[in-house]
Amino acid sequence: MIKFIIHYSLHFLVPFLIAFFFFRKNWKTVYLIFLCSMLVDLDHLLANPIFEENRCSINFHPLHTYTAIAIYFLALFFQKTRIIGIALLFHMLTDFIDCYV
Repeated sequence: MIKFIIHYSLHFLVPFLIAFFFFRKNWKTVYLIFLCSMLVDLDHLLANPIFEENRCSINFHPLHTYTAIAIYFLALFFQKTRIIGIALLFHMLTDFIDCYV
């Protein structure tokens, strides 16, 4: 149960706090981008079985590979993609933490 609470707090509550405190002027848009970053989890549909409780997503699903994470990191260097990069990297961090909790 604690793993569930930590995981979904990191997916919903912490991004809200990041958006509100660090991007106060556009916090609603930034929070929406953070929520949309969860669309990368659609790659879970390619796995068999689709959901396995103890499986680590990092480097297992195509949009969670180290190559994809490197692309998300590169997005930080361009102003137009910076918030998307932050959101995707935070999503990967959340999934990475989930591998060890």
